[in-house]
Amino acid sequence: MPFPPDRRWRRRSLLAAGLASLAPAACVLGGPASPADLAPARPIAIDPLPPGGPLTLLGGLQLDDEAIGFGGLSALHLDADLRITAISDLAFWMTARLDLQDGRPVGLSELWTGPLRDGAGRPLRRGYAGDAESLARLPDGGWLVGFERWHRIRAYRRLSGPGLYVEPPPGLQRASNNGGLESLAVLADGRWLAIAEALPLEDVEGATQAWLGGPGRWMALAYRPAEGFYPADAAPLPDGGALVLERSFSILGGFGGRLVRLSAAALREAVPVTVLQGEEILRIAAPLPADNFEGVSAARVGGRTLVALVSDDNQFPLQRSLLLLFALNEG
Repeated sequence: MPFPPDRRWRRRSLLAAGLASLAPAACVLGGPASPADLAPARPIAIDPLPPGGPLTLLGGLQLDDEAIGFGGLSALHLDADLRITAISDLAFWMTARLDLQDGRPVGLSELWTGPLRDGAGRPLRRGYAGDAESLARLPDGGWLVGFERWHRIRAYRRLSGPGLYVEPPPGLQRASNNGGLESLAVLADGRWLAIAEALPLEDVEGATQAWLGGPGRWMALAYRPAEGFYPADAAPLPDGGALVLERSFSILGGFGGRLVRLSAAALREAVPVTVLQGEEILRIAAPLPADNFEGVSAARVGGRTLVALVSDDNQFPLQRSLLLLFALNEG
């Protein structure tokens, strides 16, 4: 969801959008990106978080829209091999290897990008049809992508291939254009967790509509973010729980964010009257950079759980595409 709207694209982003709409044969399967003289990411300096908290900051990267070909990153996946995959609300995908040095992120390599496609393999157009906002990995290696404006979920065997419709949660169509599926996760037990960004419930104050289950077995429940915050993304945890990224925005205060943890027990015991409400484990405030963080992912890597966040720069000169990496302090 763009915050705020902006029409000033970089030249390379305009070119990428044009190529997607024309669907040239060379881009049918996606391909390697980034000119040799442009690095897709560079480290940024961030002061460490106070010790003893739930998360340890490992470092951060600023991503280069020009090298990648687009910005607007709205959801993220990190796997055990340190490969990140992200989607853009401009109807593109990207994947790259996250390079670490002494445990700290230093860059991205092996970058591939391409357009998201419809069921016939045609590139989705930016806007109503291509506003991709959420991403989840299926147990068989496939992907789910949730869209706003035209509220729906598409399933992809490969992000470079066609995306087929799957049954969305009941009532999702009632969401406003920018109030749909920002959050979609496949939990460790195989159930899907879906949270609408802004679909208020009349009988649950301060909550938005959420669902657990999946096609043919959706169960409606509620999710209550902190006051002034909205759910922006969700990610499964290896222990069966989940992380939910919440964000806020005001003209005077700018962007804010927080990361909360839903326990495995809370998700396992959820019933239709359940109101999910997470425990805050991170407040996105100084010393962390404040920006429009829209994507979260977690993965078990080298005996510890890493957590990654990504921000959507909205193609706006005063914002950045940032990737922050943390270690979850467990035990």
